[in-house]
Order: sequence, then structure tokens, then C-alpha cells
Amino acid sequence: MNTHTTDWPAYLLDRAPAMIAYVGTDGCFRYASPAFLAWMNVTSDGITGQRAEDRLPAPMNGAIADGIRAVLTGEPMVGDLGIAHAIPGRYAQATFSPDRDESGQLLGVSIVLADISGRRALETRMRESERRFALAFRYASIGVALVLPDGRWLQVNEALCSMLGYTEDELLASAFQAVTHPDDLAADLALVRMVLAGEHPSYTMEKRYVHRDGHTVHGMLSVSLVRDEHGEPLYFISQVQDISERKAFEDALFRERELAEVTLKSIGDAVITTDPDMIVTSLNPIAEAMTGWTSHEAVGRPMDEIFQLRETLSGLPIPNPLIAAVQKNAIVGLTTDATLIHRNGFESPIEDSAAPIHDHTGNVVGGVVVFHDVSETRALALKMAHLAHHDTLTGLPNRALLQSRMEFAATVASRRNQRAALLFVDIDHFKQINDTMGHAAGDALLQEVARRIRAAVRSDDTVSRLGGDEFVVLLPLIDGPSDASLVAEKVLAACSQAVSVDASALTISFSIGISVYPDDAPDAESLLRNADTAMYEAKMQGRNGYRFFNPSMNERNTARVRIEVELRKALARGELSLHYQPKVDVDLGSIVGAEALLRWQVNGEDVYTPEQFIPVAEDCGLIVPIGEWALREACRQAEIWTRRYRPLSVSVNVSALQFQHTRFFESLSGIIADSGIHPTLLELELTERTVMEGGDHIAALLHRIKSLGVLLSLDDFGTGYCSLSYLKHFPIDTLKIDRAFVRDVAVDNDSAAIVSAIIAMGRGMNKQVLAEGVESNEQARFLSHAGCPLMQGFLFGKGVSAKEFEARIAAVDTGDLRVTGT
Repeated sequence: MNTHTTDWPAYLLDRAPAMIAYVGTDGCFRYASPAFLAWMNVTSDGITGQRAEDRLPAPMNGAIADGIRAVLTGEPMVGDLGIAHAIPGRYAQATFSPDRDESGQLLGVSIVLADISGRRALETRMRESERRFALAFRYASIGVALVLPDGRWLQVNEALCSMLGYTEDELLASAFQAVTHPDDLAADLALVRMVLAGEHPSYTMEKRYVHRDGHTVHGMLSVSLVRDEHGEPLYFISQVQDISERKAFEDALFRERELAEVTLKSIGDAVITTDPDMIVTSLNPIAEAMTGWTSHEAVGRPMDEIFQLRETLSGLPIPNPLIAAVQKNAIVGLTTDATLIHRNGFESPIEDSAAPIHDHTGNVVGGVVVFHDVSETRALALKMAHLAHHDTLTGLPNRALLQSRMEFAATVASRRNQRAALLFVDIDHFKQINDTMGHAAGDALLQEVARRIRAAVRSDDTVSRLGGDEFVVLLPLIDGPSDASLVAEKVLAACSQAVSVDASALTISFSIGISVYPDDAPDAESLLRNADTAMYEAKMQGRNGYRFFNPSMNERNTARVRIEVELRKALARGELSLHYQPKVDVDLGSIVGAEALLRWQVNGEDVYTPEQFIPVAEDCGLIVPIGEWALREACRQAEIWTRRYRPLSVSVNVSALQFQHTRFFESLSGIIADSGIHPTLLELELTERTVMEGGDHIAALLHRIKSLGVLLSLDDFGTGYCSLSYLKHFPIDTLKIDRAFVRDVAVDNDSAAIVSAIIAMGRGMNKQVLAEGVESNEQARFLSHAGCPLMQGFLFGKGVSAKEFEARIAAVDTGDLRVTGT
């Protein structure tokens, strides 16, 4: 090609990448560069002289025509064009310029296109990024804010507003310093200055904010600085996570740990903890004292080195119970005869248990053993165990121990094909002696009788006091009934001589019933029952003698049947009545209540004593209606006293059969409602056996009764099961110390120690303690000084009728029952 003859402008236009076109005033193309046609996806054939709408793609021809018309009317135009129909995502910027001659006459329009597809794509991505950021910023689950270097809020999201309790406009009108807790502001500003100075790119801190309503919000703050292209600070990006709940949990955990540590240091039990490998991790102060190891010395050592156990009797090592507790993942109790060996060698009997320690997922991560010294407790328990099996007045075995020995004797006699015998011994006319000379004289007589009977029998024979004036002699091995006769005659002879009581010589006699095993009875219970029947026969035959049991002796059973028949009539005739024995507060010097005592009398004389007819009533089921009547009558009488004099509580003995009756609670509720008595003026007296043998049903019933407001007391406390743990579980209000303990408190150190322990225990458990059977000023003074002002007994009055009791109330209200002396 000859470049010298080439039309350079046309040459360059045809080959340039620029997209150029020219349209005349008639709207027809005069020129279009190849690049323009290619971008428009239009062929070059015959475009010159053609109108834009005839040759350009439909989506584009309108935009080109608008631009041309704007220029032809005198308005140059620049705008973006899109051809997404041909090539998706392709955009161009079009410039429409007028072409005029020298006189200003419009000749046509120049069109220049610039491909801006890449720029548009970038802008689209930027807008999408900004949109995503805006959404993430606004709806983030944690607080997010843009903060100017001086602390003013530039932008805040909804989470931050909700966290601090302010609206967006309220925050934007303030600075972060305004909502920062004063105690954290200095530390926060110091970190801000370090970031602004370039010492750190960002910082994180736990920080407290002040909520709009005034409470503190704990937050985890993360801050980073955004700078411009010159390194100048633009704004901070702050992220705040609300950790108030976590902080509250941490504070609660800290308080619990502090409480646990204080508790472990202050409780009376020793505590040792280990890891799963039985390495000691802690000892509390009591454990340090009992083992001889300080916590600093013991931590990190094997448990067996610190906690060494031996059997009390044999001295043999006892395996560490904590090993079994961790292996079995269960609580393991220590053996009852465990002895802890102190680091210096001395020994301490201990009791308690070992248990595994779990993490939050339930995995065993260690163990804990809790123990305490039971030296005093064991000594007291042995004493209580002796008292539980022996009569406190005479020291003889009681019914429980006798029962055990009878069963053993029957077993041995059966194996050896031999015999055993039982003598039921009853003092003739003892009640008359007791009533005439008083209980003190009666007790002295019983003690002397016990001594004489014991001296009259063999060393391997058992002499037992069942109660009252009833004694039993067990002969574990005899050749025949004649041996039993010989012993009975010795007993009679031993007491044939007068007994000196209170300077009086009393002549006494016995009625003795004898039964032989296995001739008369196949078991211990029947043996005792038959001996009792034979004793009754001896009384019927004139007393002061003995009789052997034989099957024809039905008098005892006949008597019980007679009592039952007459008792049913007595209930219908209203022959039963209540007598009331005062309960006094010697500190106040006044009567504070009364115990209702059931009596069966006609014309003021006993038809039968309670000891005679109450067992019959229990056997035949009459105890339930009788007990209900007694409750109703006692409540009626207490309500009358309240109206006439002043509120006085009344206590009623409830038998086990009555208490366990299915309708007892409903009956009690009805009686309270009908009588109008305030429930707190009624007290139910229950025996330990009634409470202990009832199971869950009795426990639930006790709580239902307490919900009414009725008070509960344990009668003859300490003579039953001697178990103290149930006092924690049953809602007992009052412990009544049995007269057997009270009798010798002024003269016997053991009795005094036991009574003092019961009083201290009761007061420590916030329970009332009442002593019954108080008959002397010496007893009363001891009890008062020991902290037991509530008393009941002959010293303050025996049981009397309601009318006589009212006179007693009137007299005492003007007098004084305080115990004086030292």
C-alpha cells in the first residue's frame, strides 16, 4: 500500500478501537466506525444513510435516538447505554456532540461510545459488598459501632442499642464516654490513646457500661482503627459482646466457692478431697487436726499416707472407702468400728462416708471423704444402748433384752432336748403401797425386790423387770418343772422378810406364774403369755404363791373378754372421762398446759385402770372410737378454758392404732373445726415406735397435721429406738424426757448427763423439751438449771377432773410455781 497516497484520517478511523459514529440532521448515519458496529453487533453493509432505529438493536435504538434528538434540539447529552440483550453485563458511556459549520448551522451529531462494562461490574460488586456490610452491621448479634477518634458515635447497630437501652438517635448524639462505667473509663481511654499513637493496631478489654435504666452491663470490647491513605485516623470499629450473664455466673460461682471454703473451714466435720488417682488435693482445718497433717504438707501425697484406718478391735487395716466410692461411682459409708490413726500415732474412732466428685458432664474427677470423731458419741451410745435394754430404776434387763434371751434359751433347749422355764412375778397389792406412800417409796420397794430376786436365782438365770411391779425370771436350762418350783419357792422366801421403806417395815408377797418350754408353749412369746396367765391364776387363788400354767387356765382371757364387753357399755354410757395433769413453766411460775389422761370411773372409783383396759381396747379395735372421743372432749374443754380463763394447751396421747387409722386426719380436722379450738392449743403425744414404724405414710401424715397448726411431741423420749436422725425429718415440736431418766438426775451422774444431753440437743434443734415424772424440788432445780423449765409430775399435781383443774388454774394464777434454791 502506498502510504503517501493514503487518506490518513479515514485510515485511522477505520482501524482505531474507538467507537465513533456520525448522524446527520435527518437522523441517518453518515459514518460508523468498525469498532462501533462491532460493539453494537451490527454489520457494516449499507448502514450509511440508514436511520438508527432501522439498524440498531431494539433495546439500543431508543437510547441513541433520544440522544440524537436532544442534541438536535440544542441539548448535548452524555449517558450510559446497556446492551445486556446481546452481551449480558456489557455497558457503554455515550457522548452526543453537535457538529456545526462556521455560521453555527447544525450539520449533524457526533456519537462517541466508551466501554464501561468493567467499571459497572466493579461498581456492582462494591454496592453488593456495601449492602452485605450494612446488613451484617445492622443485624449482627453483637453490638457493632463506628466511633470517631474523639469518642462520638458515628454509626451504631440495633444490638448495641438494645444492649445499652438507648435509641440509635440518642447514641449518635453522644459519645462512648457517656455510657462507660466511671471505674473503667480511664483504662479504656488509655488504650484508645495507644492505638491512635500507633503503638497497637487494636485492643480488647472487659468493660462495664451503664445501661439507660442505671444497671451495669458487662461487655467484651474489641476495637480496631481505620486510617485513610495518608495514615490519618478515620474511625474506630468497635464490637461489644454482652457478657453480663457470664459475669453473673462467674460471680455466683465465686460466691459459691467462697461459701464452700468458709463452710469447710467452719463445719465440725473433717473433709479430705482427692483426684481420681487418690492423691490428696485439700484438707479442711478439722481434717488437719484429726490427721496431724497440714494441708500444705498433705496436698500431693497419696490418700493412704494421710488417711489411715484400722478396725477398733482387731487393729487390722481397713481399705480406704474412697477407692470403692470412686470405682463404684457411689456413696460408700465407713464401717462403724473404724479408727483413724493420727500422724503421731494416737487413735480416734470416726464415722461418716465417702463419695465421688463429678464434673458438669457427670464424669468422676475425684473423691471426698467426710468424717468426725465419735468418741463421746460412742460412749453415750453405749450408755443409751444399755439403758435401751435395761430398766433404769432397777438396772435389770427390760422386755426387749428378755425377749432376745428367751428366744435364745428356747433355741438351745430345743437343740439339747431340754427344758426352759419362765416365772412371771407380780407384787401383790403394789398399787395400794404406791398410792399410800408415794412413788418414791414405791420405787425404793421395787429396787429392793429386784435385788432380792436377783440374789435368789442362779447366776446364769435372767431377772427382768417388764414395768410397774411385774418381774420375769428366765431359767434357760432345767431338768423338769420341779426345778422351776424350787426357784419360785426361793423367790417367795427371799421376800418373806419385811422390807424397810421410809422407816416403815413393809410386808410383801408375790403371785408367781410358771410356764415350761416346750411343754406349755412352742415359742418365747407364748411362753411369756402363758406365764402371765398362770400368774393371774395365782392371784385369783389367794396370792402369795405360784401356779404352773395348764391349758384349762382361761381366766385371764375371760377377764379380757369381760373388760371388752363392759368397755363397750362404758363407752355408750359415758363412763369414760378425762383427768388433766398440769404442765408448768417454772421460770414463769404458771401452768401452761395440761395432759389429758383417760380414766374409767364410776362414782369416782376406778372400774379398771388404764393399764388394764387400754390394751384390751387396742386388741378389740375400740381404741379408735375411744381415742376420737378423748380428742373431741379435750378440745372442747380447752376451748372452754380459753374463754373462761386464758389459752391453755392440752396434750392428748394417741395410740399407734388410732394414729395409723386411715381416717385419722379427717377426724382430727373435723374435731378442731367443731370445737372451735385454735389448732396451736392442741398437742398430740406420740411414742417413738409409732413415729418410726409408720414409714413414709406416717411422715406424710405428720406434715399434714403440722399444716393444720397442731403441735406434735414425742412421749417417753429416749426409751424407744434411741435414734436421733429422724428428728431432722419429722416435724416434732416437743421432746418429753421419760420419768426413768428424770428420777435420778439429782443423785446419779449418768442420768444427769443423759438428761442434760437431751435438753441441749432439743434446744439446739429449736425444739421444746418437757420433763415428766418430776416429784421433788431437787429434780426440778436440776432441770431448770439445765435449761428445761417445762415440767410435769406429782410435784406440781396429779391428774384431776376438769372442775378440779379449773380451781387449780385459778389458784395458780394468783400464786407462783417458780422453783427456788440452788
